[in-house]
Amino acid sequence: MSADHARRTVRILTWIGIATGVIGGLLVAFPKTIDLASPWVQLALGIATLVLAFRARKIGIADIEGFDGRLSLLAALLGFLVVFFAGQAAFGILVAVANP
Repeated sequence: MSADHARRTVRILTWIGIATGVIGGLLVAFPKTIDLASPWVQLALGIATLVLAFRARKIGIADIEGFDGRLSLLAALLGFLVVFFAGQAAFGILVAVANP
């Protein structure tokens, strides 16, 4: 992969990852937006954020000399936060359903 193509790919993956992380964070902050499906959508967005961020980091480290991955690291941290809080909410729903 050429360096220009790698830079473009890393930029796209990183910004899409940040966008999914922000949307997941907004759903964490406002969980009543989509009611009962909210934790599951949050988990999906958090996982998507992690996948996109780590894919961007992998491409950047492998194909771009002097790669500065702070922005993709920010996306990854956002993904971890969304997965953490969404996991708590999803676990709470599962426990409530299991113990009537």
